[in-house]
Amino acid sequence: MAADDIYILGINMTKFGKHPTLDVVDLASEATLGALADGGVSIRDIGVIAAGNLSGMGTGLGQDVQKQVGQTGIPVFNVANACATGATALRTVMMALKAGETEIGLAVGAEKLSGAGMLGLAEAPSEDRWVPKGRFGAVAPLDGRIGTAAMPGVFAQVGLEYGHRYGEVSFELFARISAKNHDHSTLNPLAAYTKSMTVEQIMAEPMMAYPNTRAMCSANCDGAAAAVLVSGERLKTMSAEQRKRAVKVSASVLTTDPWEEGCQVLPNINTLTRNAAKLAYEQAGVSPEDLDLVELHDCFATAELVHYDNLMLCPEGGAVDFFESGAPTREGKTPVNVSGGLESKGHPIAATGIANVWEICHHLRGEAGPRQIPNAVVGLAHVIGLGSTCGVHILEKSAA
Repeated sequence: MAADDIYILGINMTKFGKHPTLDVVDLASEATLGALADGGVSIRDIGVIAAGNLSGMGTGLGQDVQKQVGQTGIPVFNVANACATGATALRTVMMALKAGETEIGLAVGAEKLSGAGMLGLAEAPSEDRWVPKGRFGAVAPLDGRIGTAAMPGVFAQVGLEYGHRYGEVSFELFARISAKNHDHSTLNPLAAYTKSMTVEQIMAEPMMAYPNTRAMCSANCDGAAAAVLVSGERLKTMSAEQRKRAVKVSASVLTTDPWEEGCQVLPNINTLTRNAAKLAYEQAGVSPEDLDLVELHDCFATAELVHYDNLMLCPEGGAVDFFESGAPTREGKTPVNVSGGLESKGHPIAATGIANVWEICHHLRGEAGPRQIPNAVVGLAHVIGLGSTCGVHILEKSAA
């Protein structure tokens, strides 16, 4: 192992779902303690913390976790970056380690989102005549009439646009993508939902925004995930067991939208994801063909389809053929969302970026139980947040 390499030493996620008796700090602390124990270290070993939360923490989550786990005076970065918040926390710790400021750091993300709903629309005005107030306030009451900023609608358009560009995609195909993920979830005890659903059941669910029914949408829920990262130099001094279980971070990339001339009514989730993937493959020195599994940001079934293409798991325009080939199933050549994905595992926003890495790590360690992908060596974790930002991490099994 090279001295300047970075490794996941310990990682943990809570059970995703409803936790009425736990608050955000409880969940984040549980994940943190679990990650520390998994890595065989304590809070005293941590030199930096990056903590993510989007659901209204009044004070810094990182400092509040320290109050529960142990205050050692180290720097804390509280980060928020839409659905890529967890990936941003990981990237922040990576940069601190790469800069040589510390040898061990902690990234944590947590949310309380059960019961929050999925539309997130602004309240309709009470007056008969709407008076514009601010950039977003001016267009909020028009949502659904001349366009939408609601996530089900935005990603419904993203999926339909892909079909318009490369050949029509049927409602049933999106339902089959969702059914794959619901099937995968039955083997993941930490998923919010572990129930298999037939294509017919998924298509019969309430329609959120065509072609996304409720079962094709990510599940807002409570949950947390945390990871301990360590430099290669420090890892050399650790036990044989710690070195064996450590997972190399071969690439860590965060991108935002590049400038482009034209109308931006529909967010461009494609370009920044493709850019992030290209950089990640270059950093890691691998190609899409080398991936043994992928956890991608299936906030909706429509999103999973386009990200097959954006992550270059298939030739450009070939996402439908990629799915039809069986490649993204557990038994396929490039299993996608073996965890059940956001549609079943759940989507506590700030935790998701780390939870996706948690899934990959467990397969590379050979610790994924009945859903284990045999002989997994390389995996990719992807998240995207509208605004927009994209995080991609490529992970490799330790050679120690």
